[in-house]
Amino acid sequence: MNSIYPPQIPPPLPAQRGPIVRFFIGLWDAMNFTRRLILNLLFFGLLFFFVLVMLIGMAAGGKSATPKLSSNTTLVLAPVGQLVEQDSRDAMTRILADISNDDSQGQIQLRDMLAVIDGAAKDKHIERMLLDVDGLSPGGFASMSEVAAALQRFRAAGKQIVAVSRGMGQKQYFLAAQADEIHLDPDGYGIVLEGLSAHRPYFREGLQDKLGVDFHLFKVGEYKSAAEPFVRDSASPEAKEADLFWMNDIWNRYLAEIAARRKLSATGLATAIDNLADGVEAVHGDLNRYALENKLVDALNTREEVDMLMTERGMADADAEGGFRQIDWAHYLNHIKPKFPVEVDSRPQVAVVVAEGEITPGQQPRAVIGGDSLSALLRDVREDDKVKALVLRVNSPGGEVFASEQIRREVAAFKAAGKPVVVSMGDVAASGGYWISMNADRIYAEPSTITGSIGIFGLVPNFTRALDKIGVHSDGVGTTRVAGAFDPTRPLNPEVSRVIQSVIDKGYRDFIGKVADARSKSVEATDQVARGRVWSGAQAQQFGLVDELGGLQTAIEHAAKLGNLAEGKYHVHYVEEPLTPFESFMSEFAQAHMGAVLLNESPLLRGILKNSAPGIQQPLRYLEMQASKPNAAPVQASAHCFCGI
Repeated sequence: MNSIYPPQIPPPLPAQRGPIVRFFIGLWDAMNFTRRLILNLLFFGLLFFFVLVMLIGMAAGGKSATPKLSSNTTLVLAPVGQLVEQDSRDAMTRILADISNDDSQGQIQLRDMLAVIDGAAKDKHIERMLLDVDGLSPGGFASMSEVAAALQRFRAAGKQIVAVSRGMGQKQYFLAAQADEIHLDPDGYGIVLEGLSAHRPYFREGLQDKLGVDFHLFKVGEYKSAAEPFVRDSASPEAKEADLFWMNDIWNRYLAEIAARRKLSATGLATAIDNLADGVEAVHGDLNRYALENKLVDALNTREEVDMLMTERGMADADAEGGFRQIDWAHYLNHIKPKFPVEVDSRPQVAVVVAEGEITPGQQPRAVIGGDSLSALLRDVREDDKVKALVLRVNSPGGEVFASEQIRREVAAFKAAGKPVVVSMGDVAASGGYWISMNADRIYAEPSTITGSIGIFGLVPNFTRALDKIGVHSDGVGTTRVAGAFDPTRPLNPEVSRVIQSVIDKGYRDFIGKVADARSKSVEATDQVARGRVWSGAQAQQFGLVDELGGLQTAIEHAAKLGNLAEGKYHVHYVEEPLTPFESFMSEFAQAHMGAVLLNESPLLRGILKNSAPGIQQPLRYLEMQASKPNAAPVQASAHCFCGI
């Protein structure tokens, strides 16, 4: 077949440039090449310099900037920050904060403080402790009790604790009272013990009467008071009765502990607190003198005078802060940390997983318990052949019901796999926090743990009257009687109210049914101690909601026993989200002597690294998160307790 192709048209020739134009183009190309060459040389030069410095620092400075311990050393325990179960900051933020001594967002992990105190108790180089808790923002009384017990173990090892303070609150004083002697600055802020309280703002008048926002509350349990602030102007009689019952138990234990450590009468201490105004007036408003005369402290001395005292009792060191041989608690923590990663240890493991924060759906960062994320973590631990037992450390006021159920199922699956599960309750393990705990082989709590609150509620806002106030109205049609009935801009349909209450009733039946099954109790007996009522850990043990009173270490030891692991033949592994390779490398670099110096002395380097790290996401309050979910089911139950002190 013959084909006729159209004639090919040659492309146009490029325009000819004159000699002057060609000169400037060539000049620009040369300058551009030179610029790129210089920038590349500078970049690779700086990169080579930083890598070289890191390698030299690690080689010359060792794997840690921690000074070598000598005999007759004083441990200075002066933590600054919030006491938490698990540090919620991202890895790079933690590293930079530690190196630059930035305590503005400091977080102190409870397990780190316990490890330091117990390690120092057994360390022949540590002779005594200087305790300063002024900068510590304590958690609840349960975590405080665990630290107090560790301080007593330190004293039982024959080592002295000297506490020093410029002034502190009653939670901080609970720890200082464990010392052999307490020194208070004569010009400090004093010590005031005031008792416990649980006061909350109530919004009904402001929301309903002033703004026209109505909240419809659906619940089971007359003591389930978490949502009362939205529908009442004051606490209900049932809420006051329940709160005062568990608070009195914790407060009486506090008084008994202080009285025992300070060799005082608990009754006399309570009387002095009730007559605080008279006592302070008697010393002309001097809170420091008041503390001394009421035997809350042993002496009024400045920090400089206490340093001189520590020098006389210890070993003088002119180069050390305060003039005596010492090691601060952060450096000592690095000193006692394992030298090799956990993967190298071939011993069987007791895994510890921390569940801290509100329980919400999906994947969540630290300090918020995600139904998906925590379930996945528990599943990974269960499938690890090295793990022979699990301790679930719970510090949570609860949250969403389904997310709580997801986690409970993983606990049950862990047991079904033949691996024991022990729950250790922290400051709070209430409502959903109890939901995720109840299926454990054994539940431990501190006497001052806040737990229980077995109840369900649903809170539905309605903005019809609020919109009316500004002249906005909702109208339209629907194909059924309930179409659009969950729209918060329309008045709540009574039939929808019946639906919601039925869902809440069913959720409560499921809750107490699961508790009854897990705790080998009848549903009727479970209902008697449920109905949303909050208990102290000691009270919960009396009612069979908790098996034994004890702290985290006791729970770990029992888990090892259930897993048939002999003492000293297993490794305790805290399972957390792993560091990225960059974060792991920077952590090693920061702990090296040269790395610590560079990061501490270079604001530019710290700024570059800080910008490369993700920011901390502050968790929203649980109810706000519920309201902001765009695709949420129209009816959701909450197992939540606003019961902290």
